[in-house]
Amino acid sequence: MNITQENEERKGFFKAVEDNKEAGLMTYTWAGPSKFIIDHTEVNPDFKGKGVGLQLVMKVVAYARANQLKIMPLCPFAKSVFDKTPDIADVLF
Repeated sequence: MNITQENEERKGFFKAVEDNKEAGLMTYTWAGPSKFIIDHTEVNPDFKGKGVGLQLVMKVVAYARANQLKIMPLCPFAKSVFDKTPDIADVLF
């Protein structure tokens, strides 16, 4: 699975692609220069149960750590991953 990022001045997204099909998408909105809000996670029904959403969250966490950023997971799915995974709490604000 390949996960890419598109970042604009105010918004962005991480997109998961496998076999030339979009597997999932996680969108975010910037909340200042060092914080962003995960506002939506969507997984293609063809990829349900394959851990696409979790892979997207972990990619976002890696991005935040590499760039000294903080995350607010407003998306219910992302919030549930943060709630269940205490070792990624270092990127929360």
